[in-house]
Amino acid sequence: QVQLVESGGGLVQPGGSLRLSCAASGSIFSIYTMGWYRQAPGKQRELVVAITSGGTTNYADSVKGRFTISRDNAKNAVYLQMNRLKPEDTAVYYCNADLLTDWGNALDAWGQGTLVTVSS
Repeated sequence: QVQLVESGGGLVQPGGSLRLSCAASGSIFSIYTMGWYRQAPGKQRELVVAITSGGTTNYADSVKGRFTISRDNAKNAVYLQMNRLKPEDTAVYYCNADLLTDWGNALDAWGQGTLVTVSS
């Protein structure tokens, strides 16, 4: 099995910062892309940012300049540094990985989600 586990969510005031972490484990042969999605109350899930194993990134316009993604390929981990947070950033954040298992299966894996609440 493959598991993705997120951590780092919580309550923060507008203008504050949080750092989310995600680690993938299990029968993983390789991971091409890892990323973060979020779903706000009453809204559809949206891509926040993704990063390839080579470091190429793709940010949503709403977070450019405020959020930074990074990954540690050796640890199968990805991080999201969120700065200058706004109330509209409030959402459940999900870690995602596009990977190949040890058995040759392509898998789009998801974490359980971590709640980020930006409020005064």
